[in-house]
Amino acid sequence: MVEIDFIGRFHNATKRDYVQRVVDYDKAECATTAKRWGADYWDGERQYGFGGMRYDGRWLPLAEDMVKHYGLKAGDKVLDIGCGKAFLLYEFTRACPGLQVAGLDISEYGIANAKEEVRPFLKQGNCTSLPWADGTFDLVISLNTFHNLQVFELDQALREMQRVGKGKGYLCVESYRTESEKANMLYWQLTCEGFHRPEGWRWLYERAGYTGDYGFIYFE
Repeated sequence: MVEIDFIGRFHNATKRDYVQRVVDYDKAECATTAKRWGADYWDGERQYGFGGMRYDGRWLPLAEDMVKHYGLKAGDKVLDIGCGKAFLLYEFTRACPGLQVAGLDISEYGIANAKEEVRPFLKQGNCTSLPWADGTFDLVISLNTFHNLQVFELDQALREMQRVGKGKGYLCVESYRTESEKANMLYWQLTCEGFHRPEGWRWLYERAGYTGDYGFIYFE
């Protein structure tokens, strides 16, 4: 396992007022709504989730970075666990023409409103049971999804991620290094179930037999 920061520059591009989020809104009600993974979460008001997730091309540099780092080529297969509207998967097809992509997300709304070019390759389901055979994919990724799992679900999801891949993997989760980052994370998050420092996440990865790469986002 190698720690790689693919996501930091995208995450840090958004400015957040952490305290104001809990002052202005009923945080419990917002989290309850978000965890339905429906229209409110994706395209509703900002306090319930993304505040309107629309394709704008911002993820192409990330796809290009991953294609280069993992040496992907036409004919290779990539799976995104927690793909949402699959904007990143679409960018993979632009970054590497001929790449075969697949995605899974728990949200029926997310899949139904995904980028139409890749929608036929998406499945709705739970990451604790992936509907693909062992060793199907050349690269398996999961960005900002596994922190939404309870610890017993996480173990199974990691094992499934390892199972369907050929060895190359990358996952990113929310974490914290200081009490300040922990407080900011608690103020901002809506769907998180796993609150661990980086060393805790690494222990969980090793326990489940996950051997791919990983990264973290922090709420500084």
